[in-house]
Amino acid sequence: MSAPRGRLRLADGLALGVVGLRARRMRSALSALGVAIAIAALVAVLGIAASSKADLLGQLGEEANLLTVAAGQTFTGSPTPLPTTAESMIAAVPPVREVTAVGNVPSVTVRRSAAVPAIQTNGISVLAAQPSLPRTLSARLLSGHFLGALAQHYPETVLGYSAAQNLGINVLGPQTEVYLGGTYYMVVGVLAPVSVAPEIDDAALVSFPMAAGLGLDGRPTRIYLRADPDQVAAVAAVLPFTASPAAPEAVEVRRPSDVLRARIAAKTTFVGLFLGLGAVALLVGGVGIANIMVISVLERRGEIGLRRALGARARHVAAQFLLESAALAVLGGIAGVALGSLATAIVARAGGNPFSMPAAAPLAGLAAALLVGAVAGLYPATRAARLAPADALRTL
Repeated sequence: MSAPRGRLRLADGLALGVVGLRARRMRSALSALGVAIAIAALVAVLGIAASSKADLLGQLGEEANLLTVAAGQTFTGSPTPLPTTAESMIAAVPPVREVTAVGNVPSVTVRRSAAVPAIQTNGISVLAAQPSLPRTLSARLLSGHFLGALAQHYPETVLGYSAAQNLGINVLGPQTEVYLGGTYYMVVGVLAPVSVAPEIDDAALVSFPMAAGLGLDGRPTRIYLRADPDQVAAVAAVLPFTASPAAPEAVEVRRPSDVLRARIAAKTTFVGLFLGLGAVALLVGGVGIANIMVISVLERRGEIGLRRALGARARHVAAQFLLESAALAVLGGIAGVALGSLATAIVARAGGNPFSMPAAAPLAGLAAALLVGAVAGLYPATRAARLAPADALRTL
C-alpha cells in the first residue's frame, strides 16, 4: 500500500523554510547581506533624493517671487551699470514689495594683507550693497552683522561665504581685517551661502558711499526685488522698460527660482542612474541566493527523499524551497530598508535637509526583495521537486 498523500499548509511551509535557514545561519546571513546592501542602496537613493528635493522645493517656495534685473556686459566681461533711476523706478511698481541694489566695483582686489601679491585675488569681487540686501535675498549671517550706519562712513566689509573661505576667515574678531583697494577694511560679518544669488558668495560687500571712493559712480549693476507672488510674471514683463526706458533690450530679467528648478531636474536624472546601479546590485544578490539554494538542495537530498517517501508531493518540496528562498530575501530586504532609512536620516541631517522618505520606497524595497527571492528560488525548487524519492534516499 502506498503512503498517503499529504498537504502542505502555508504556515508549515514557512516553518520549514525558517528551520532550513536556522540550520545554516552563517550561509543564510551572508546571502541575506547581499540583498540587504542592494535594498539599502535603493532605499537610500530614493530617500536622499527626496530629502534633497524637499529642501529645494522649500527654497523654491521661498524664492518664487524673487527677480533680478541686470544689464549686459562690457568687452572685458564687467557688468554694464544700470541707469541711476532704475532702482527708484522699479520700487514704484505697485506689486513690488522689496528692492535692493548692488554695484560692481571694477579693478579692486581683496587680499588678507598688503603683503599678498595683488595677482592672488582668489576670484573675489567687490560689490557695493545696501542695508536691505539680507532682507530682500533672505540671506542670513553666519557671524557678525551686516553693513549698518557706521559702514556708510568707515571702512567695513561683509564677506560672502566663499570669499571668507578663500581668505581663511572662519572666526571674526576685533582685529579681523582685509586689504581692500589699498585700505584695510574691518570684517564685520560673514554671510551664509546665498543659493539664489551665488555672485554674493564670492564677493566682499561694502557700502555705496565707501564704494564711491573706490571708483564706483553710484550706478547699480544688479537689482534684486520681490514682487507679489500672484504678479511675478506681470512684473517681469515690465521690468526692462521700467529699469531702462531708453534701452530695454539691453536689460536682462531673471528668476533665480529657475536655477532651483534646474537643480531639481538634475537630481531626478541622477536618481534614475543610481537606481539602475542598485538594481544591478540586487540582481547580483539574487544570483547569490540562487547559488546558495542549489547547494542546499544537493546537501539535503536525503531530507527530500524522506519527505517524499512519507507522502510529500513534488509541489510540496518545491514550495518548501521556494518559501525558504523568499524568506531569505525578505529578511535581507527588511534589513536593507532599515539600513537605507538610517543612511537617509544621517545624510539629511549632515546636509541640513529635512528627512523625507517616500512612502513607496520601503514597500518597493520589500517587494523587490520578495520578487528576487522568488525568482532566485525557482530553479532550486524545481530541481528539488524533480528528485526521485529512491535516488534521494540513497544519500541517507
